[in-house]
Formats: sequence, structure tokens, C-alpha cells
Amino acid sequence: MGHALVKDGARVLILSSGMIGHEMNCLGVAEALGAPYEKIVVTPRRLFSALSPYGPLDPKDRPDRPGTILSPPHPDIAIASGRATVPYLRALKRAGGRSLFAVFLQDPRYARREFDLIWTPLHDRLAGRNVVATLTSPHPFSAARLHGFRKTPDPRLIALPAPRAAVLLGGPSGAHDFSPNDLQRLAEAVAAIAAQGYSVMATPSRRTPPALIEAARRGLGKAEAQRAFLWDGAGDNPYGQMLAHADAILVTGDSVNMIGEAVSTGAPVHLFEPSGGGRRIDAFVAALEQKGAVRRFAGRIEKFAYEPIDSSAAIARAIAERFAAVNRS
Repeated sequence: MGHALVKDGARVLILSSGMIGHEMNCLGVAEALGAPYEKIVVTPRRLFSALSPYGPLDPKDRPDRPGTILSPPHPDIAIASGRATVPYLRALKRAGGRSLFAVFLQDPRYARREFDLIWTPLHDRLAGRNVVATLTSPHPFSAARLHGFRKTPDPRLIALPAPRAAVLLGGPSGAHDFSPNDLQRLAEAVAAIAAQGYSVMATPSRRTPPALIEAARRGLGKAEAQRAFLWDGAGDNPYGQMLAHADAILVTGDSVNMIGEAVSTGAPVHLFEPSGGGRRIDAFVAALEQKGAVRRFAGRIEKFAYEPIDSSAAIARAIAERFAAVNRS
């Protein structure tokens, strides 16, 4: 686990909504704290899920009922993210009282004052005495983990000749879509990277539609046989390995999480912009551009340097400091 930021014996519990993005945020912070942690996936019944975050906890999971997921012994620190986890964290905080430090990642939208610490991205513009904001989202791809990946490389990737470029594919979201023109532009971008002499390591996310994967494959063309790897779902997704071994990164601009993970590497990050956008993600990208961590893809990989951005460690330090202060008082 490495050096713990919190007292010896502190127990950390993650309350997961089951959504991978929320879970990765929580894992990043828990691992940065350095203390042992457990994870519970909350499963409220349909009515109580629909009422979240404003409604009550599903009675089947009440902390005062023996054998429920929230029954004692309670953790020292509880970390939650996702709409469905709000009633659970509220109930756990009320049951544990002052001795339980409750952390919510993202804006809970409700009962903000009941939590000891709330993390939000800067572009959400949420302020408060218990709010900590950072530019990028937390994730588990710390410098130590990336170093570990480099020491034990995935054979599928290390066999590719250097230099290597990672291509991280997202998908349609509330703010972005991938039009036929976008698919053609992506194919051309991948082809340009391969023509520049880079081996290409590409991976889809859970949101990536088949048409976007096919566009990447079309861009690879003949390069796929010798200088490329496109994860097809077989075996483990080497996403973290791609981050660790990338000399450059192309990431689709629909995912704040993926962009944040990419800039934790220190490798030049290039943004492929699909159709759409919005104020929040535009402000996020502009802030990363000011830091010199991201450039919009303009037909070729560019070489530039910046200090890797690791918000997980900053959030963990804020939790540790406030947790220690509560325990001293």
C-alpha cells in the first residue's frame, strides 16, 4: 500500500454505485490514502434508486439492522460517489457520528452540509467550507502504479516498436456525439499517427460504439499487423499499461476522466474533438491547455513537456489533514 497518510489501523470503506467512472474516482482516492480499504456496491430497490439522492435509504440496508451492508463495525473513513450512494453515505454518517469521516466525490446535489468533505472538479464551480476542488478527477493511475506497469509490461504492448502512441476512445455523451464526419476524421488522425512512425496502442471504453472502433481500425490499415494493437475485448484491457508505455497520447474529448488520466503520465496529450461540447468541458480543456498539458490534435503528434497532474494525491492529503484535525479535537 505504501506510506499511509492516515493513522495506523484506520479503516476505509468505499460505497460504490456500480458505475465504473464513480468507482475509479473512489479507488484513486482510497489508494492515495495508503490505508487498507474495502468496497461495497449499493443495490437499492427500484423505488429507492429512483428517489436518490433526495430520498431515504432503502430500509433493507439500514445500519441499525444486523447483517446489513452498513451494520457495525463502522469505518473510520467512508468514500462514496454516484447518485445512488448519497442516502447510504448520509445514513452511515448519522450512525457513525463524529468518529466517521464522510467523503463524497462529485456534487451530491443534496445534504451537502452532512458530509465532512466533498470533492468536485474546478469547472463545477461549487464552493463551501467542506469543498475541495481540483482541475482533474481522481483515479488510480498514480506515478507508483504506472512505474509498476513499466517494470512488468504487457507482452502485447512491449512487442510494439517504439515510439508508441496510445489512442483512448470514448463515445457519445450528453455533450458530445460522433458524426460520420467525426468518424472519418478519427480514422485520418490514427492513420497520420501511424504514418509519423508511431506504433499505435488503441483501446475503447464501455461507451465506445462499434462504428468508432471500426474507424480506428480503418485508420490503422496495414499498420495493424506489425505496429499496432487494438484491444478487441479479449483478455484484460491493458488501458493502464497503455498509459504507462505511451510516448504520446490521443484521447477523444468527450471524457473528463480519460483526459485527466492521460495527463497523469507526463506524455504529450492530444485532444481529438468530436461534435458538440459545453461550457464545463471547454473550461476544463482550456485550463489544461494553460498548464501546457494538452494540445488539440492538428494532424500530427507534437513533442512537449509538462509536470504530470495527479489530483488523487491532493484530494487524499486534504482528507488526511481534516480527518486528523477531527481526531485531535
